[in-house]
Amino acid sequence: MTSYRFVTPHRAGKWYPDLETAQQHACEIGAGYLDTRTGRFVAYVHTELEVCEKRQAVKTGGQLELTA
Repeated sequence: MTSYRFVTPHRAGKWYPDLETAQQHACEIGAGYLDTRTGRFVAYVHTELEVCEKRQAVKTGGQLELTA
């Protein structure tokens, strides 16, 4: 499962399950803004996008398996 968040030199956003949601909330930490006319995200200078690949535990036959 992939998660996304934007990070500025002074603040870090929450992790979101998709890029679109992370972009919508980026203005809360001053990372950028979503242009409503074009639908494009504009990141401010020194803003970075962090991507995290999380593994999920799945129970199969009484045992836990990690899946990517």
